[in-house]
Parts: sequence; C-alpha cells; structure tokens
Amino acid sequence: MAQVPVRVADRLVTGIKRFQPILASAKARDVNESDTVILVTDMLSEIFGYDKYSEITSECSIRGTFCDLGIKIGGTFQFLIEVKAIGLELKHSFTKQAIDYAANQGTEWVILTNGEIWRAYKVSFGKPIDFEQVLELNLPQINPKNADNIEMLYHLSKEGWLKSVLGEFHMQQQALSRFSLAAMVTSPPVLEVIRRGLRKFSPDIKINVDQIKNVMMQEVLKREVVEGEKAEEAKKKVGRYYSKSSREKAKEPKEVFKEAETEELKPEPVFSTHTEVPHNKI
Repeated sequence: MAQVPVRVADRLVTGIKRFQPILASAKARDVNESDTVILVTDMLSEIFGYDKYSEITSECSIRGTFCDLGIKIGGTFQFLIEVKAIGLELKHSFTKQAIDYAANQGTEWVILTNGEIWRAYKVSFGKPIDFEQVLELNLPQINPKNADNIEMLYHLSKEGWLKSVLGEFHMQQQALSRFSLAAMVTSPPVLEVIRRGLRKFSPDIKINVDQIKNVMMQEVLKREVVEGEKAEEAKKKVGRYYSKSSREKAKEPKEVFKEAETEELKPEPVFSTHTEVPHNKI
C-alpha cells in the first residue's frame, strides 16, 4: 500500500469534498465537452496538485489531431488526458482514441475521463501496440473519510506520480493477474511441491509432474489463462525468475567450497616464544 503524506491527504480530502457537488451540478446541467475540460483542469490543479500554469497544457497537437490535455513535467509529457462531456458514457471507441493519442505521442500513460470517471491506461509499445486499464476512479463515489479511497486518488496525484506509485500499482496488478498465477501454478518447482503432497496423500500411487501439469492445464485452469499472448508473457517471466534462482543456488556450493579450500591452504600460524608486554601494563 502507498503511504500518502499527510499534507497531500489533506489536499485530496479537501479537494474531493469541494468538487463532488460541482460535478453533480455540471452533470445536472449536462455541460459540454469544453466546459468539462475546464472542470477537469481545475481538478488536476486543486485535487491532484499539478501546477495549472506550468504543468497542465492544452497544447497537445499530435500528428494533425489534438488531445485535450497533457501533463508536462520537466518539459516532457508524463501522460495525456482525453476528456469527454460529463454526460457521456466512456465507450470503447473513446478508449481507442485516447490510446492512439498516447501511441502517436510515445507516451506510456493516458487518462480517459468525463470528469466523474477517471480511467488510467498503460500503453505497451509492442507489435501490435497493446494497452490495459490500470485504474478507475469514480469521483462522486469517493468517500473522503475512507483511507483506501484517498490512497486511490493519490495514485494520480503529482506527488504519487513523482514516486512512480501508479507504476508500482500496475506491477502489483501484473503479479496478481490470473495469467501470472496460472504460470506460477504450472511451473516445474510448484508442480513438484504438488507432486510431493499428492505422494503423501496417496503413497501407493505413482504420480509424475507431467501428469499433474496436464490435469492443471486441461481440467483445472481455464483455457484463456494458459493460452494466448498474455499467458505466454507470464510464463516467460516466471521461467526467467526460476532460471535466475537456480543459477544463484548453483553458485552457493561452489562459493562455500572455495572458502573451505582457501581455509585449508592458509599457512599455520607461527607462534613466537617471546611474549610482548603491553605498554599500558607493568
């Protein structure tokens, strides 16, 4: 869990309390996209802590098209923000539009929002370009007294961004994804642990790792979590982890042997018959 600084938490709480009724009023009046952009700009400043004059920019021309807003820190775009009118549902076509902006700009992060709902996406520059939703905030439903809710807001704040909180949250999601868990469960070391457990449970039955893996792949796990691009990527990550772990373990006995060998080669200490009297004693 991210530790939210007290000063930042106070601003997040104050800001969300102030803007929740403003959002409700704007939705009731069905304000247009331009007015929603103004509202989002104010929230980026007053809730999330970005400087309105130096870090929030509307000058986001990307290959002849325009993204509504961008956050620039140190002269570099950190993420883009595509804004829709507050009364509009955030459809898949809007998501694709936002991802296209990020891909063309070469920015890994993009936010799609209608003022109420804020969705953060991580863009992967592979072939083809891929993306995944990392975070969704429903600002009218945020409870200012709930620490977990404030922590979720912190992910999009300037302070959280500078500490890579959103990136760490994304890594945690990947580690706990169904693809990673499936890859871990079907990895040789885990299958071996299961085999030993089954041998204890049924000592008279011979079971090998391949048999267990086949049952896991065909009958226990859903096909979608063991096949496909994301499943293969997860398997590679788990495989690299165990390969590295095996190499490190393989080095340990050799190092111990070398230390023992060095000890054996050390010359025996030579003891003198002369005893030196310390200067501070008579």
